[in-house]
Amino acid sequence: MLANPGSDGSDYLALGDSYTIGEGALEVERWPVQLAGLLRDSGTAISNPDIIAHTGWTTAELQEAIEKSGNQKTYELVSLLIGVNNQYRGQSRARYRAEFRALLQTAIQFAGGRASRVFVLSIPDWGVSPFASDRDRAKIAQEIDQFNAIAQEECRRAAVAFVDITPTTRRAASEPTPGVDSQFTSDGLHYSGKQMRQWAELALPVVSRLLVS
Repeated sequence: MLANPGSDGSDYLALGDSYTIGEGALEVERWPVQLAGLLRDSGTAISNPDIIAHTGWTTAELQEAIEKSGNQKTYELVSLLIGVNNQYRGQSRARYRAEFRALLQTAIQFAGGRASRVFVLSIPDWGVSPFASDRDRAKIAQEIDQFNAIAQEECRRAAVAFVDITPTTRRAASEPTPGVDSQFTSDGLHYSGKQMRQWAELALPVVSRLLVS
């Protein structure tokens, strides 16, 4: 899904899955939208992001959707957050590495070939959510860590910034009940605007440095 196609600029593209589209949260609560707002508050002129993301997408499905979108724009900033559904579906780490590496190159292309204008957020740990109360949370955490290690290594190889939000998502377990002021949306699985605000705040200093490079 290409959201916000009529934005007033071609500044920022956010690529991902349910965590980027903000499943269960308001559009203004999506972390890329909150990040754009924080950047504007700090004096950086940037439009709200174009978003190519959908709940349930794996790395392969995101790549396919990007190709189908026909998006040929060049952006000043590109973010990528993908992999939770690879882990959820039991796909191999080798497959994730290969497909994530390809997505990094796609993201760099969207940034006009500038790896210095791309950043990646780590995969949140859905195992701490109320939805996962009957799952093997230790196993989920271990697998999330393994996938994140791959993403971080590939980012390092591609000279792409990596922002680790996973510890922040794990602390969300201290507020397990979905509600008005919860860290989770009403489905008990996806993260609320309150939690995603923390992701945006973690990304802000990194992105601010990228935008002056």
